[in-house]
Parts: sequence; structure tokens; C-alpha cells
Amino acid sequence: MTTLSPPSRSATRASFLSPLPLFFVLLWSSGFIVAKFGLPYAPPLTFLVLRFLGVLLFLLPAVLVLRAPWPHGRIAHIALAGLLVQAGYLIGVWCAIKQGMPAGLSALIVGMQPILTALSARLIGERVRPRQWLGLVFGLGGVALVVAAKIRLVGLTTPAILLCVMALLSITAGTLYQKRYCAQFDLRTGTVIQFSASLLLVLPLAIWLEGLGLDFAAVQWTPRFLIALLWSVLGLSIGAIFLLFALIRRSHATEVTSLMYLTPPTTAIMAWLMFGEAFNSLGILGMGLAVTGVIFVVKKPN
Repeated sequence: MTTLSPPSRSATRASFLSPLPLFFVLLWSSGFIVAKFGLPYAPPLTFLVLRFLGVLLFLLPAVLVLRAPWPHGRIAHIALAGLLVQAGYLIGVWCAIKQGMPAGLSALIVGMQPILTALSARLIGERVRPRQWLGLVFGLGGVALVVAAKIRLVGLTTPAILLCVMALLSITAGTLYQKRYCAQFDLRTGTVIQFSASLLLVLPLAIWLEGLGLDFAAVQWTPRFLIALLWSVLGLSIGAIFLLFALIRRSHATEVTSLMYLTPPTTAIMAWLMFGEAFNSLGILGMGLAVTGVIFVVKKPN
């Protein structure tokens, strides 16, 4: 595989003006919609087992037929990054929502990722400019305004909060680790490695905690569930993850994670269109503030 050189300033700016980040935000934002569709019909870890299996069933034959190159000397790094970005993050978010964590509050907690990434930027040799810090604060404030009306504390439990915090720490650490140790790899084989490692972690947990058997008896195979599962495989675990890896490869980690600020507003609009959930003027203001914050982060100085 050809190794790409670090992105120039103009190349990085071009990448964030391209449709790539927009498509990533749209796909990534649909994750909470998928959870709303899929979790009523399957336990969270069981759903993730099916999701990871689906990814491997789609990608592994393509990798073998196309003879995609396997990374040499970095498989362990890629696998560990996958355990953090895929398994750790998804286990935390999905199990938290299943335990009653409101989607808005989980989005707010996970929305701290750009701040944590910026605080850790020096670990991967990156520097955060003052205007980017201002943008990060704007973005977090925008997310808070968007989800303010959707936050419910009734029935909220400590395990649900801890699971969500685990998801935040896991995806932040995974993004930083991948950026530092294995940013460059073939997306097809690298994704197979990451989801294989994630499946090896989640499968025994699902068997132990949810009594998963070969018959998947706990799953209700409704059309709604099948649509959610198919989209989680193709749209999220393949589409969104491919785009995330491409962005990590081309751009600074702080710039990439700042896009996460656009996820709650986009999810809120999707929920408004699909489920009729409220999206008031406060949400519109928050969306504008989040977009402004992201622009501050990704825009390069003259």
C-alpha cells in the first residue's frame, strides 16, 4: 500500500470543504436513530454481535476477491484502535441507552470528545490554536442547547452514566491512538481487523451477560429490526467508519473530532422528520452555534 505523506495546509482545508465531512456527519448522526429502531427487538450486546458479524460477512469476501493488502507490523495497533473506537464506544452508548440513559444526555456526554481530544493533542504532536479552543467551547455550548429540551433525569442510574463516560473515553483514546500509531492502512483490511477484534471481545460478553445462544432466541426478527441491523452494518460500520478513517488519515485529530459537535443537531433534525420529536428555536440556535464552533476549529489561519 502506498503511504500517504502528511497533509499540507491547503489539502487539509480542501478536505473539510469537500462533501466527505458532510456525508460522515449524516451517517454518524443516524446511529441514535438506529438505536431507537433496533434496541426494542434485541439486547444491546447481541445486536452488536450481529452488527459485527454482518460487517465481516460483507467485507471479508470483498477483501479476498480484490486481494486487498494486509498491513504488516501494525495489526496489533489497528486491532487495539478498533477495540477502543468500535467495541468500547458502542458497548458504552448502546448499553447506556438500554439502561435508560436519555439519548440527549448521552449525546451531551459523548460530545465532550472534541474537548478531550484537544487537551490530549500534544500527545500526538498536534497544537490547538486559541481560535480553535474558542470554537470547541462554542460547539459544546451549541450541543448543550440542542439537547437541553431532551434531557430527562428521571430513572437515570449510575451504571448508565458510567457506561456513557466509558464510551467517551474509549472513542477519544481510540482516535488518538489510531492517529499516532496506525493512521495509514488499507480501509478494507483494516476494518476487517478492527471488527474481528471487536467481535472477539463482544461475543463472550453477550454469551455471559445476555445468555446469547446459537439460535439468537432473544432477537425479534421484525422488518423494523432488520432495517436497523442492515443500516448499522452498511451505513454506520462500513460507510461512516470508512469516512472517519479517511478523515483521521488526512486531517488533525482535533479537527476531525470537532465534527462530532454536528451530530446532536443533525440527529435532532432526523428525529423531528421521522418521529415528530420537538425541535424548537433553542435547538436552532444551538445548531447555529455548533456549526460556528466547527468552522472556528477547521478553518485555517491566513
